[in-house]
Amino acid sequence: MTSWLFSSSRSLSQLCAMRPFTLLLLPFLMGVCDVEGSSDFRVCAFNVQSFGDSKSQKSNVMLTLTRIIARCDVSLLQEVRDSQQRALPRLLERLNRYDTEHVYDAVASERLGRSESYQEQYVFVYRTGTVKVTGQYQYPDDQPGDVDAFSREPFVVRFKAPKTAIKEFVLIPQHTTPTNTTKELDALYDVLQHVKKMWKTEDVMLLGDFNADCGYLAQKNRKNVRLITERSLLWLIPDKVDTTVRSSTSCTYDRIVVHGERFARAVVPYSAKPFNFQMEYQLTEEQALEVSDHYPVEVLLKGDTNKNLFSGGTKETSHSKFLSLIVLSHIFFQMLTWWL
Repeated sequence: MTSWLFSSSRSLSQLCAMRPFTLLLLPFLMGVCDVEGSSDFRVCAFNVQSFGDSKSQKSNVMLTLTRIIARCDVSLLQEVRDSQQRALPRLLERLNRYDTEHVYDAVASERLGRSESYQEQYVFVYRTGTVKVTGQYQYPDDQPGDVDAFSREPFVVRFKAPKTAIKEFVLIPQHTTPTNTTKELDALYDVLQHVKKMWKTEDVMLLGDFNADCGYLAQKNRKNVRLITERSLLWLIPDKVDTTVRSSTSCTYDRIVVHGERFARAVVPYSAKPFNFQMEYQLTEEQALEVSDHYPVEVLLKGDTNKNLFSGGTKETSHSKFLSLIVLSHIFFQMLTWWL
């Protein structure tokens, strides 16, 4: 092939001019072929700010919430204040009507909080076709010498996701109390060690509204937080990334942290970020604040590299990827022929 190219009547300069086009198109072709690489498995965490019966009756708010959560294979919801147990069923009903390609279910903690007048739940909403719950555990918060470290102790859930590279993993959620952020974040390290020993796993992700920025986590206190200083933990949402809706604030409250090298390798590089639903859905700040004063944060997990080229998706998405591959291949070879 090489000898044929250089015996052609085309000049070397013309052949070189071809390279930018081929280099531009090749990533597109590779992206289409890598079916399990870019669409993969999305884990999200969202402080939905006092989500209860009243909020769930606002149709515009519910539509936006539905659109946000339907993007994710697993969504951790925080600040669920559904004392009448109506809001979550409404949300699931809306989700299953909105996204007919998937079936959504949820697993929820008990109502948590030191005060009877203010309690929250952790809720994991998930797609039953891509992930299964294989274990759940309400952390008792009875660590010797540090009893009742949390206002809302973690509700730990283990998931099996066979189409991901990691296969099975544990999620530890936490919505810290702003006035006690340093202590609660440090105590999360004890939860991590407890769960690792109990379930004999290293594949753990910690996520949620950590209040880990601005006035709630002083720079001088970070050295006292083992969740920050421990080298086996990777913070995927870095400082200086705004996870708040209000234009008057810029704080990285919401975080995603993974434990261990294996889990770190299973994450799609640079995929961890806030999802700016205000911009995405063209909402005013006032409209966005009706939904929440936080943006959700998310990360993609790599797909199983042993899957076939067009496996692991709906018939429609696989067909679309196949057609895209044909079209892009045709363009590529047309340009190749023209330049040669």
